Amino acid sequence: MTAADATSAEGAATPGRFSPRSFRAKFILVVGAAVLFDLIMAGGIAIWNVQRLSQDVSEQVDTGLTDANEEFLQTYIQTTALRANLLLERSHSELQSLATIMQSQIDEPQSSAALGRLLEQDPSYSSELIYDQAGGWAQNAPGVPSVVNVWGYLLDENNQPVPAAQEAIRDSALMDVVAPAMMETGSPKRLMYYIGPKDASITRSVPYSDLARTLDQYYPGHNEGPNFWDFFFPGIYEGWQSWLANPSTRPVGSQIIMTPPYVDAITGAWVVSYFHPLFTQARNDVAGGVAMDVTLDQLVALVESVNISDTGFGFLAMSGGNVLATNELGEQTLGLVASDVSGQGVTGVSRSLQESTQAAIASLELPADQSTQLRHIFLEQDGEQVPYLVALRQLQPLNLWNGSDIVEETMVLGFVVSEREIYQSLTSVNQNIADTTERIINYQIIVLCISLMLVLGAVYAISGRITAGLSALAGAARRLQAKDYSVRVDIPTRDEVGAVGIAFNKMAEEISYHTENLENLVEARTHQLADANAEITALNSKLKSENLRLGAELDVARQIQMMVLPRSGELEGIPRIEIAGYMSPADEVGGDYYDVLHDGNRVKIGIGDVTGHGLESGVLMLMVQSVARALQEKGGDDPKEFLEVLNRAIYKNIERTRTDKHLSLAFLDYKDHHVTLSGQHEEVIVVRPNGDGESKVESINTMDLGFPIGLERDIGPFIETRDIGFDSGDVIVLHTDGVTEAESPDGELFGFERLCESAQRHAKGNADEIKNGIIGDLMAHIGTQKIHDDITLVVMRHR
Repeated sequence: MTAADATSAEGAATPGRFSPRSFRAKFILVVGAAVLFDLIMAGGIAIWNVQRLSQDVSEQVDTGLTDANEEFLQTYIQTTALRANLLLERSHSELQSLATIMQSQIDEPQSSAALGRLLEQDPSYSSELIYDQAGGWAQNAPGVPSVVNVWGYLLDENNQPVPAAQEAIRDSALMDVVAPAMMETGSPKRLMYYIGPKDASITRSVPYSDLARTLDQYYPGHNEGPNFWDFFFPGIYEGWQSWLANPSTRPVGSQIIMTPPYVDAITGAWVVSYFHPLFTQARNDVAGGVAMDVTLDQLVALVESVNISDTGFGFLAMSGGNVLATNELGEQTLGLVASDVSGQGVTGVSRSLQESTQAAIASLELPADQSTQLRHIFLEQDGEQVPYLVALRQLQPLNLWNGSDIVEETMVLGFVVSEREIYQSLTSVNQNIADTTERIINYQIIVLCISLMLVLGAVYAISGRITAGLSALAGAARRLQAKDYSVRVDIPTRDEVGAVGIAFNKMAEEISYHTENLENLVEARTHQLADANAEITALNSKLKSENLRLGAELDVARQIQMMVLPRSGELEGIPRIEIAGYMSPADEVGGDYYDVLHDGNRVKIGIGDVTGHGLESGVLMLMVQSVARALQEKGGDDPKEFLEVLNRAIYKNIERTRTDKHLSLAFLDYKDHHVTLSGQHEEVIVVRPNGDGESKVESINTMDLGFPIGLERDIGPFIETRDIGFDSGDVIVLHTDGVTEAESPDGELFGFERLCESAQRHAKGNADEIKNGIIGDLMAHIGTQKIHDDITLVVMRHR
């Protein structure tokens, strides 16, 4: 073989540096492909995980914030609806009180006639009529509490009232006494007035105004008949008559009828009129009615005060869609168009949702039940469809006169807020999540590219140095795998394999170092965690002890409060009367008060309700109990003086403690089959046997018998007393507003009427059985509903 052939054979046996058959080329191909696949898979999975995690977090945040915002709207509108219902109920209660007083005049004609004659003799209550030639009607002169109007069709040929009209004037004389005081309290009223029966439909209005000339100006022809009812309010009188004949025809349980809101002809203010019927003594026909015009200022202010985000607002609408109240922003956003609506006797303004310039509002369906409903709609603003969230809730149903008939009316309270505003935080969070996700993905892609470049470069760099030292490295690697961290390799060459050997030795040394120090690091961290756990445990123990201490203090206060209540032994020792009491505070310490003070032949029963409940109210209740006990022990039979002295003591204590609490308080003094009632509190219920095995219920209003305790230094001018007969078998029921205002799970109040029915139903038992029966009815009504106020009930029964 020649030298050339030997050289050729050697070149054929030894592959070139980048020959496909060379180990280095195969190493680069195999290792590079594997690393490239691994990096691409790992990077792709990481990017997918980041995107998936971002989507899940965004969905959870979206759901959480959406639920929280909708729950806030539901709670807000429920609270506002409750406040609106309370405003309406207050007006109804005031009118019902006036109707009760005026009905008593009809039921007791002799007393009514005597009172009428007495008031006619007093110049300050004179109803002497002056005939107006131009108007053709008669009206009394100014300077008296009320204006009496007798229309032309009720005057005889001498321009004097016909007998029926004269009788109506006399029967309504009590209006001069009670209406002025009622005008000054409660809901804002413009007028309170009496309208006689159809055949004698005179009017008596408080305060005095030139009513007849005003009606001549705005309602020409009203003086021509046939009567006041048919001209101004056709259908109301007939509705009452149909209810009397068939109570099931009444749309809503109340006897009160409301008119749609209208613009008052005299003042130009938005008002609503409420009517309550009066019946004949035999209860076989309608005997006229009482009414009052109430301004909507408080209800409108409540709706306009709704504050949700920057552009959220509230509105109040009739069931037919006419918007009664909203602010200027609400009127613009809802696209309301105002138009005049006139009817016989009244003038109104219509802003109907169905006539809105916004299609979504015009087609908005109002709720048909008492549940809160949420609607998502789009409103056009500046050529753009803007998403809005609408919350709707019905108020309590009412009887409504629609101009001819009496129908059920359920007003609707609504909240409207831009979804962009209420969900602004959600949009911001989602945008931040999206930006962060995009940033992380970009970083991962950059790191992946750099990693690919570094790995491929490293594979190329070390591939040429992998030679004979591979076996030594493999053996050393196996020992290292077996956790022999002391292993080292000795590769004398200075090529790539030698460098790998040096790197291997350094790696083994670092692994050995980190492994030994890892145990120390774990031990140190374990000690730190143990110390932190000990601190947390100590803090938890301290918080638990503090909670136990506060709970014990409140429990002691509750026990003290319950200890001062009358004991059953004391009550059983009282001759001639049975007394049973019940008190259940809403919190640990209640603000209700009742006590029975027995001294010889004198028995004094007190009941009261401190504003609010909790510790401050409970302390004030204990003050009242202590002062009342001391005054009873001192002696004295004057109920007025008793209340005056008690009020001064409590007023000074309230000044000293700098609290804003006060209370309603009434006392009943029993002696010799009579009870003397004094002080202002809830209505007193008296159940008396009829003699035929049945019983009748009386209610006594205490509003004119006193003044809230602790509100003024001297309440002597406000205190009055009232004597009540209390004979064998009679029952007296005292209560706080926690009884009548207790709600069922559907939000229905227990109410005064239901309390009277319960007392009458259980009146045949002893005092304890009557108490248990009423409390049983109350708790059955409440059911699973949370009790929001203290509940106190006292039952007295004459043996």
